[in-house]
Amino acid sequence: MINKQPFGPVMLDVEGLSLAPHEAEMLNHPNTGAVILFSRNYENPEQIAELIKAIRKARQGNILIAVDQEGGRVQRFKAGFTRLPAAALYSKTPDLCEAAGWLMAIELLAVGIDFSFAPVLDIDCGVSQIIGDRSFGTDTALATKMASHFMKGMHSAGMAATGKHFPGHGAVALDSHLTLPIDERDITALRQKDFIPFKQLISEGLEGIMPAHVLYPNIDSQQAGFSNFWIQKILREELNFNGTVFSDDLSMAGAATAGGFADRAKQAHSAGCDMLLVCNNTTAASEVLDKLPIIQDTLREERLSRMIGVSNDTLHYRDSLKWQQTVAQLNQLIEHNA
Repeated sequence: MINKQPFGPVMLDVEGLSLAPHEAEMLNHPNTGAVILFSRNYENPEQIAELIKAIRKARQGNILIAVDQEGGRVQRFKAGFTRLPAAALYSKTPDLCEAAGWLMAIELLAVGIDFSFAPVLDIDCGVSQIIGDRSFGTDTALATKMASHFMKGMHSAGMAATGKHFPGHGAVALDSHLTLPIDERDITALRQKDFIPFKQLISEGLEGIMPAHVLYPNIDSQQAGFSNFWIQKILREELNFNGTVFSDDLSMAGAATAGGFADRAKQAHSAGCDMLLVCNNTTAASEVLDKLPIIQDTLREERLSRMIGVSNDTLHYRDSLKWQQTVAQLNQLIEHNA
């Protein structure tokens, strides 16, 4: 019996619609543990299913495959998939939220995706263009309720959920893809508002969390994704989170304050991130793979294993009344708000 390689701590991407030889080699590196797919990787459901099969074959071991399929402005797979509304629209039809979470998950599981980075748990404070309607709303209690329903739907399909962006990205105007946003609030303000959806969904079984590339200088000197305070003291100890911590993309400009790519990866890993995302930069990904120490971590393995998609009900979901009714309701919601 051949032992499969365990999950490594690095999440990579691939360039196109099919797998290149050098990408197959990187996928089989001991430090590789996951792949995130983007719109450029997608043509139709049949093509993406074949690409996913090729990725799993190249790995010769454990690997997770993920995508950002929130809906609204952030939906990587479109043609052949149901168009999903922005999260903020569900406030008008709360009963639809759980069904939408199920539909999003079942369609992805059917092509071999393990999980989508969803739901967004940021509370919209009316200043962040990068978050905005990706949030379930400005009302903390309602947004928490909607996110909980969405996660319940994902779970019913067999998909793990990942809340983002801890401890809250909704109160800063700047985009962390382009620069480092700074949130001047104190921790009491965050506990009274931004922590609430994270705390609630953790109590309901949230499997993954992604910290924000945001600095909260009146609380800690390190931005959240590189901070022992945020990840260990607050997330692990205060909020009792025992799932996977995913770094946000270490190639984003908001991460540059931590140094070069290998330095960013080592700092995020040291702070407590189980999986380190390095996207849209093959050179950086190779550097991180080679410079991170190769360490087998049974706790990381156990956490990441909970992110594996487990649904067996993906062959005929389009024939189900539930899918057909949900598609019709989602289309109606989008058209009504067009």
